[in-house]
Amino acid sequence: VQLQASGGGLVQAGGSLRLSCEASGRTFSGYVMGWFRQAPGKEREFVATIARSGGSTYYADSVKGRSTISRDNAKSAVYLQMNSLKPEDTAVYFCAASSYRDRYYYIQGSSYELWGQGTQVTVSS
Repeated sequence: VQLQASGGGLVQAGGSLRLSCEASGRTFSGYVMGWFRQAPGKEREFVATIARSGGSTYYADSVKGRSTISRDNAKSAVYLQMNSLKPEDTAVYFCAASSYRDRYYYIQGSSYELWGQGTQVTVSS
């Protein structure tokens, strides 16, 4: 599977963005999908994850209530809708795929073996 993230951009605080990640290659529905982000000078951090079926999701506290992760297995895509954006949401956002099957979803980056190239999100105050 190859991952291609898109949808980032410059937005004012309080605005919204919808990130997309399209996958090509092997069966998309066999992968747990996740979103991570990395701000300048900071370590990569977990944002959200979604189970293979889409039935289970989990969010970082920093985005919970403001973001929604979803997937469309027929389109081989995963999305991250982000609302009420804050300047501290500024980062490069990465989508990732995990073929592990011992859990419904994963919050550790080390559990993901495939990564997209990232899309920049900049939130101005």
